[in-house]
Amino acid sequence: MGGQLLTPEEARPDDVVLAWEGADVLAVRLPQLSDSLDHILASLERGHGRPLAELDRKAKQSVVRTLEARGAFVVRHGVEKVATALGVSRFTVYNYLNYADEQRARAREQDG
Repeated sequence: MGGQLLTPEEARPDDVVLAWEGADVLAVRLPQLSDSLDHILASLERGHGRPLAELDRKAKQSVVRTLEARGAFVVRHGVEKVATALGVSRFTVYNYLNYADEQRARAREQDG
């Protein structure tokens, strides 16, 4: 996710300080959500072994489901950033999200 390790003395109020047996030993500075989205996209691209824009439709839908589960679309301009990475329009990303919702609803009906 792109976090940065720091000494406890370097920690800011929004950093996570880890303690061991009552003593602060390490601080972690988490990246802004928009930076995290870049890291997630890069990781997915490495996992697929090629640019996300070169994936077929089913693989792109799977990427969108993964990104949704990781909270990518709560980030400001997340849909736009994902659409650019996938080489599709924002409308297509929204269609993939709607398709994923429909699939989950069908699965619940079958289980229910």
